[in-house]
Amino acid sequence: MIYVFLADGFEEVEAITPIDLLRRAELEVVTVGVTGKTVTGSHGIAVAADITAEEVDMNRDVQMLVLPGGMPGTLNLEKSEIVRACIQVAMTREIYLAAICAAPSILGHMGLLEGKKATCYVGFEEQLTGATATKEAVVQDGRFITARGAGVALPFALKLAEVLRGSTKAMALKESLLCEG
Repeated sequence: MIYVFLADGFEEVEAITPIDLLRRAELEVVTVGVTGKTVTGSHGIAVAADITAEEVDMNRDVQMLVLPGGMPGTLNLEKSEIVRACIQVAMTREIYLAAICAAPSILGHMGLLEGKKATCYVGFEEQLTGATATKEAVVQDGRFITARGAGVALPFALKLAEVLRGSTKAMALKESLLCEG
């Protein structure tokens, strides 16, 4: 199962694209409303989350946590004690942590990127504490998957599908969506 955390001010493309592709990959994706059951993105699009943060159960078979970026969505995710606790549990259980845009800064602030290669939205590189920041669109370093921003939401989502379902399934998804390149 994959938890995708949504907080008011999230970047819609960075959240919905992975949700959509991971569900197309036949994975169980649960959206988590950190700031309530209905969460409003940074461009005013309201999304009804599957559950609230208080309903998250890290004792389930969780494969991945996904943190969309956007402002002030990233700040609202980082303020959540539940989100931070789930990230800590993910670290102890070797669960994948995926973050895009400004959201990799949360992992950096928690000291989790030490010695890792990561990418983020332009201007957030210094917040990837301890990481080697790159300008690559999507970076995987072990169980950390980071991406630059909304423009690479599709390659980010395809990488998540590849990690969880294999390259054959990811390629089939890419082809079915008529992705070029």
